[in-house]
Amino acid sequence: MKRITVAKGDGIGPEIMDATLKIILAAGAELEIDEIEIGEKVYLSGNTSGISSESWDIIRRNKIFLKAPITTPQGGGYKSLNVTTRKFLGLYANVRPCTSLHPFVSTKHPVMDMVIVRENEEDLYAGIEHQQTDEVIQCLKLISRPGCEKIVRYAFEYAKQQNRKKVTCFSKDNIMKQTDGLFHEVFNEIAKEYPEIENEHWIVDIGAAKVADTPEDFDVIVMPNLYGDIISDIAAQITGSVGLAGSANIGEECSMFEAIHGSAPTIAGQNVANPSGLLQGAVMMLNHIGQTEVAEKIQNAWLKTLEDGIHTQDIYKESTSKQKVGTKEFADAVIANLGQEPSQLKLVSYANNTVMNLPKYQRKPSAKKELAGVDVFVHWSGTDPDELADKMKSIESDGINLSMITNRGIKVWPDGFKETFCTDHWRCRFKPSENQKIQKEHVIKLLQNALHEIIDVVKTENLYDFDGKAGYSLGQGQ
Repeated sequence: MKRITVAKGDGIGPEIMDATLKIILAAGAELEIDEIEIGEKVYLSGNTSGISSESWDIIRRNKIFLKAPITTPQGGGYKSLNVTTRKFLGLYANVRPCTSLHPFVSTKHPVMDMVIVRENEEDLYAGIEHQQTDEVIQCLKLISRPGCEKIVRYAFEYAKQQNRKKVTCFSKDNIMKQTDGLFHEVFNEIAKEYPEIENEHWIVDIGAAKVADTPEDFDVIVMPNLYGDIISDIAAQITGSVGLAGSANIGEECSMFEAIHGSAPTIAGQNVANPSGLLQGAVMMLNHIGQTEVAEKIQNAWLKTLEDGIHTQDIYKESTSKQKVGTKEFADAVIANLGQEPSQLKLVSYANNTVMNLPKYQRKPSAKKELAGVDVFVHWSGTDPDELADKMKSIESDGINLSMITNRGIKVWPDGFKETFCTDHWRCRFKPSENQKIQKEHVIKLLQNALHEIIDVVKTENLYDFDGKAGYSLGQGQ
């Protein structure tokens, strides 16, 4: 008997959770359930995180969390509970199977069968944002080696466990050579450990186009957080309905399972919502906790129900459906099919699932880290880069000299183009002259000089070499 935490959420959440629990318990799932309150009611009670400390304690104790969709109120500084949960619990892998159910669910891609494995904790979703000038706001994109290693290894281990043949990496390292470059580099490193699994890489823009056009070319795709968020919804939609997709959020200690759709408050309480997405999340949960026979029984019964043409309104079509049913009636139909198997859709079998080999991250020996310069970001409302360069040259000292100015990443000094549009946010790069070493004291001296010259410094970024390799990007056009 496994004790799990359940949250019925908001909108259609209570209806689809009741239907899902009814099905999995009827199938013989051995579960003890602790229910918690999260979401809109908790937010509106004055808790900006949407969850109480007592609920956190229950989730952390039980380790397994089955969650229905919630509603985050607009405005008021309310934090996304989904993002918070993933980060607090270290749920680093978001796993979304996207499989065609043709011809019973309409799709233009009848043979697609892919799984999106999305890094779940970092990237732009770190949510570190600052307004730095009147015209410019920044959002930090954080990519870590441990984050990359964990998600890429999970993707290959998942492919191995599920007997899949290929893992594809999506990144944008033709532009973001440091951050996405690290993700691609780690992918290449770990792929060598799985010679039996084909691997490939696509730049994310053309990769996304191929997902939309020929999804059958893909098997398992692994990618950073933002790309995964977008492409997993695209992939789910082109299978026929986002409402049919579930997802798993896997961590080293805890895991969360859910539908990928929202709380749909406009249809709440009407017994019309499709519980399939949450049911798919529950099937993934049962597999995760080792109740594979029950998961297999439920999945095959669900497929048989779809084959029988018993459909909720979101997927009902007169040409392929036989009976339009509500949430409760759909659950009853799945229960009636427990023990039966689909005849046209692919029969599932989870009995031979192997245990994934997911070792804890081991930190590598530190590289030799040497200060190579400093980028000084300034708020300046002028428009002539040459004028700013003269101003910034006035703070040079001890052989630490201005070498470049960029605006939104584009080099505008020296030898910039007058056609380049400039905002009020400037990056001024200082580097030591030849045979000169820069120390942190030099950076402090530059800032002291800037203060004296009434230069509005909004931030600095130290430039480092790691084992002799530059750990920073060049200016565009440099």
